[in-house]
Amino acid sequence: MAINLDAALGIHPQTLDFRVERSKVLAGNLVNAETPGYKARDLDFSTVMARIDAGMAAKGHYDIGYRVPYQNSADDNTVELGKEQARYSQNAMDYQTSLTFLNMKIAGLKSAIEGR
Repeated sequence: MAINLDAALGIHPQTLDFRVERSKVLAGNLVNAETPGYKARDLDFSTVMARIDAGMAAKGHYDIGYRVPYQNSADDNTVELGKEQARYSQNAMDYQTSLTFLNMKIAGLKSAIEGR
């Protein structure tokens, strides 16, 4: 009997991919925190989940939006360093959570295949 890995692993590979892409975007924001006129960008998890629920593949197709700052800066840069660092840290924890879930799924499949 063949195992369909996409069905067996569920949503976890897609969420892991999303977390990697969001890390890149947030890291770009942190690097450009002092760049005049730079606009902070982000990815929205709920948008990605809605796209997946609608049956549309989300891997690698993310809509990057711009963030509206709480506090305007004199040089028109919209990166708020403290908030951006917090978002990056939260995304790193979410990545670890997604990775843990994926590892548990793989361990369960391995156990089922080995007959334990």
